[in-house]
Amino acid sequence: MSATAQTIRYHVTGMDCSSCAAKIEGAARKVEGVQDVKVSIASQIMTLEVDDPARQLPVLETAVADLGYQLDRLGGQKASGREHDHDEDGDDDEHIPDLSHVTPAYKRALWIVVLLNVGYGVVEIVGSFLAGSQALQADSLDFLGDGLISFLGLVAVGWGLAARAKAALLQGVFLGLLGLGVVASTVFRVFIDHQPESLLMGGFALVAFVVNVLAAVVLIPHRKGDANMRAVWLFSRNDAIGNLAVVAAAALVWWTGSQWPDLVVAFAVAGLFLQSAWSIIRDARSDLKQAAR
Repeated sequence: MSATAQTIRYHVTGMDCSSCAAKIEGAARKVEGVQDVKVSIASQIMTLEVDDPARQLPVLETAVADLGYQLDRLGGQKASGREHDHDEDGDDDEHIPDLSHVTPAYKRALWIVVLLNVGYGVVEIVGSFLAGSQALQADSLDFLGDGLISFLGLVAVGWGLAARAKAALLQGVFLGLLGLGVVASTVFRVFIDHQPESLLMGGFALVAFVVNVLAAVVLIPHRKGDANMRAVWLFSRNDAIGNLAVVAAAALVWWTGSQWPDLVVAFAVAGLFLQSAWSIIRDARSDLKQAAR
């Protein structure tokens, strides 16, 4: 790291999963002169080192905006070699970002998306028991996870780094326990000959697909530019792939008369979900250490 490098922090609007953070980190690292990029899904803050902020930050902000995310600068520039990690106004982690772009209509849209995700997540859990499907149970976690991350992003605006990290840590632990519960119940089903109700299973998965499309439709009017609109569809596409995988598993269950397609998809979806939950916990712990310093 250059001796003249400065630490810059941004609040990131629009992240709802660990893959989002990875995409942003990847785009930032491609900008010449940008170093040590870290995007926390827990606190929704990106921290990076830059040699020439005036030249590099506009390029960085454009690259991230093209992915469909909004960056809001936290505090002022800080030289990384200073003894104290504070600017003239205090700790820049505690500054409230400029969220003037988050209009009341946009906030309403986000609340609708939160309700769609959490609401249908609960419905799909009930449906998984009615259909006897582990894949549906795993897919419901994706809805709950997306909804809770979006909810935290809405209510935690203006919170300090430590408070955001603690809330995210609790959320990550909760989601991780849910994921482990699904894995445990799926392992249990391996030893029990139980064929899911394929029609119910496919029906709930198709409704899940529709809910994801509705969430994208709600957000699109509040995204600026073709690139950002494409980003909304890309996010929803990733969720929809999981829904369609459950539909395919239901078809295979009906065709083969075996429970294994349901179990395989359940393991795959639950594994991806646990990876996201661990990312939240890891980032939250890192944020807590940073806040303590």
